[in-house]
Formats: sequence, C-alpha cells, structure tokens
Amino acid sequence: MLHTIRTASSRRVRTPKSILPLTQRNSSSLSLKPVKIVEVGPRDGLQNEKRHLKTELKVELIEKLVGAGCRDVESGSFVSPKWMASTPEVLTSLALSQLRETYSSLSLPVLVPNDRGLDSLFSLLDANPSAAPPLTNEIAVFVAASNGFSKANLNCTVSESLARLPSIIERARGRGLRVRGYVSTVLGCPFDGKVDPKSPANVAKELLDMGVYEVSLGDTIGVGVPQGWEALVNECERLGVGADKLAAHCHDTYGTALANVLHYVKTLGITTVDSSISALGGCPYSPNSTGNVSTEDVLYLLSCSNVPTTLIPNPMPSEQLIEENETFAKLCETGEWISRELGRENGSRVGKAWRQRRERAEKMKS
Repeated sequence: MLHTIRTASSRRVRTPKSILPLTQRNSSSLSLKPVKIVEVGPRDGLQNEKRHLKTELKVELIEKLVGAGCRDVESGSFVSPKWMASTPEVLTSLALSQLRETYSSLSLPVLVPNDRGLDSLFSLLDANPSAAPPLTNEIAVFVAASNGFSKANLNCTVSESLARLPSIIERARGRGLRVRGYVSTVLGCPFDGKVDPKSPANVAKELLDMGVYEVSLGDTIGVGVPQGWEALVNECERLGVGADKLAAHCHDTYGTALANVLHYVKTLGITTVDSSISALGGCPYSPNSTGNVSTEDVLYLLSCSNVPTTLIPNPMPSEQLIEENETFAKLCETGEWISRELGRENGSRVGKAWRQRRERAEKMKS
C-alpha cells in the first residue's frame, strides 16, 4: 500500500507504508519509555580537553556523576598510551570498586577501537580476577560514516575500518562484555562535507549485524538539524534498524543540539541520548567544533518538556520545580566543579544560569 505525503518543499511523493516517515506516526507512544542518559564526559569529553586531569580527579568526576544519579558513565579508553595512560588506574581504583558494589545497575564502558586495545583490557581483567562486579561490563567500538574522517582518524576507509571490527566484537562478547557501536560524522564531515544518510545507516546496519547491542549516531561537528536527523533515522529504519537500537550523540557547534534532542526523542522515537557534563569535549579533527551537548542542558530540556529520563523519572515541567530536584542540583554542581578543575568556562548554559540564580539567592540572604 502506498501513502501520499507532503515533504518540506511541498512536493507530493508516494512512499511505501513500511517506510512512512516517523513524523506521521502517533508520537504519543514514543515518549513512554524513560530516556536513557549516557554520560560521556569522563572519556569522550576529557579526551578532547586541552588540560589532562590526574587520575584521582577523573575518579572523583565519575564518583560525583554516579552520586548524582548517572548509571551509564564512559570511564576511559584503550586507544594509545597517550589517552589510555590512566584508564587502568581509574578502573581499578577503590572508589570505583565501591561504586560497582553499591550500584548493581552501574555500567562503566570503555572505548576499545582495535585488537591491541582489547588485548590491553583483557590483560587488566585477567590481572584482577577477583573483582566483583568486573571492572567493566561493556566496551565501545567506533567507525566513521565518511571516508575523509576515517582516513584522518584511523588511516583507512570506512569499509576497511568495518572489516577490523568483527573479531573485536566476537572476542569481547565471548568474555561476556556488551558491545556498543559509535558512528561518527553521521550528518557532516570536516573533510567531505555533507554526508548522505545512506552511509551512516549502512554502517549502523553492519554494526548491529556484527553483534553490537546499540549504535550511537554521532553528529561529530555539530551541523545537524531536526530535518537531517529525521532523514537519517528514516534511512536506518528502511534498512531494518529501528529507533530502539539507536542512540544519538550531538555536538552543539551551530546551537542546534537541543532542538535535535527534543525532535529525535519526542518525534523519532530514539530513547538513548549521549551527553557530557558541562559540555566537555570537542573534535581534534574539527578544531572549531564545540563540545558535546551538556548533560545539564539535556536534563533541563527533557524534564521541562515532560519527558521522563533515567535521571529524573518523574518530569518536573517548570524551572522552579527542577531547580529543587537533588539530581539536577548535583549535576550542576559537578559541572561547575569540573570546569574549575580544567580552568575552563562552564559549557552548560543551564549550569551557568543555575549558578547565577544561586549566587543571587545567596546575596539576598546576606
């Protein structure tokens, strides 16, 4: 059966029912599941900051995030000695051991891009066989959607990059580790320009076929708008990749990240959002790109839009109510703290507004 739909340019096209645009569906059923917030600041965020934190401060950051309610926190990477230097120390720290024992649902994934990195992780796990729960229960692998970025980042094409992953995924799953896939430059590339949605959709399909449980679609240079996300998700679904298997990872270079988040959560059905405390991060291959969308901003946006999340299950659709929420306050405090430690401005607009209101309240009391 064919449906006639009207596109943004007012052209009338005929589309098979199986790929009817998601915007034409009943979106009320898409927002019932709480949105899962994946905190990427301690890995993706810090990895792209100019100042490197000492191990004890990385551990403290993870402690504060978990204390605020985060249960999915990227904790490090096994990439190169430059970037993974403190990851083993972070994972084996007493503080993280206590967190794992306290919170059974806690996941502390690490990035593992190649077999050598996986060997390093396995060696660490083998050296700590008595750790219960294990040091980590999840790894992430990554691939770009554009050849230009892939060649600059991994010195290979997209297809060559994909060919390296099956053995990593199979070995990891064989050790009982869950595997998440990251796809970068899904909407734009600093080298190739605009990216055809077919490319990231095909990569996502291949990753899922290899055995990853979820694919995080990354707008690495922050050029995305809701229409672009819609085209991408529609293309993914055309290939049989449903929104329930997707996560979204926005950067805010052009100030559109929050609009994108609201659209793909409330309209497109994606219920996993990657975000970074205080908007930590950036992209070394796109120097002018700003950081990840901030966790504080995402939490404020979704809660005030009456969308439940894993951090605030019962939305508080007003500024006054959310400011009284303990989770929200702890996250804002953490964003302020890590910004001071890094000697940088807080990248969260919500976090800065929260601080200013607190400062005014303190002045009024005195």
